[in-house]
Amino acid sequence: MNQPNNPITTIETPVPKINIGGTGISDITLDETMDLFDAWILQKQQKRVCVTPVNCIVWANKNEILQTLYNTADLTLCDGVPLIWASKFLGQETLRGRVTGLDLLPQYIERCYQNNFSMFFLGAAEGVAQTFKEQLEKKYPGIQVVGVYSPPYAKEFSAEENQKMIDLINAANPTILWVSLTAPKQDYWIQQNYQQLNSSINIGIGAALDVAVGKFNRAPIWMQKSGLEWFYRFIKEPKRLFRRYFIEAPAFIPIIIKQKYFGK
Repeated sequence: MNQPNNPITTIETPVPKINIGGTGISDITLDETMDLFDAWILQKQQKRVCVTPVNCIVWANKNEILQTLYNTADLTLCDGVPLIWASKFLGQETLRGRVTGLDLLPQYIERCYQNNFSMFFLGAAEGVAQTFKEQLEKKYPGIQVVGVYSPPYAKEFSAEENQKMIDLINAANPTILWVSLTAPKQDYWIQQNYQQLNSSINIGIGAALDVAVGKFNRAPIWMQKSGLEWFYRFIKEPKRLFRRYFIEAPAFIPIIIKQKYFGK
């Protein structure tokens, strides 16, 4: 294995978390996240990472089990500019960076290639991960994509299907497991199963595989930076995303107001 280009020794661990609606969001930038991944892999540590948008904060605020899951994760990443705004509004330390699965996946794959870290892609629709594997192998000859698997859709996997997933991953023995089962399903699955896995970094990335493979385009940079990426995604998939963005997400506002003024 090649040595990572920027092995890290200076990031405070565990990474400090900022309380947003009862969920601790890791105060870490994208570059620091990738450096920390490098260090964990070299130290052969096993870690659980959640990429956490506003909706997850809302769900966790009403679900103690989910909130505990996020608060005990090794990293609970800030997937959304509104979380940065909320940290500032609450008068706490302002979160220093937005770390989305859409950014982290392609950028850390570049490091995986440079450092010969192996990867397994779990989830997304049938054929998506395989197509992405083929695209990566063409772009990065010799890249170590050691397995892909798209389980049949189910609200909850059967014991047999779950064991099949674990066995496939362990047989491939990846360094990093990318899980695309949508949140919070992917976060529950990782939390329940990662200690049975050989993988070092276990991270849920939502729809990042679909975007990476070219199934959907990302919003323009100006929309990403101004907190409008959600609106771009809604325009592309209005039927699927209406409830998420116009019914569930607005509940974030009273949660933050209660926290600021009533300490709840």
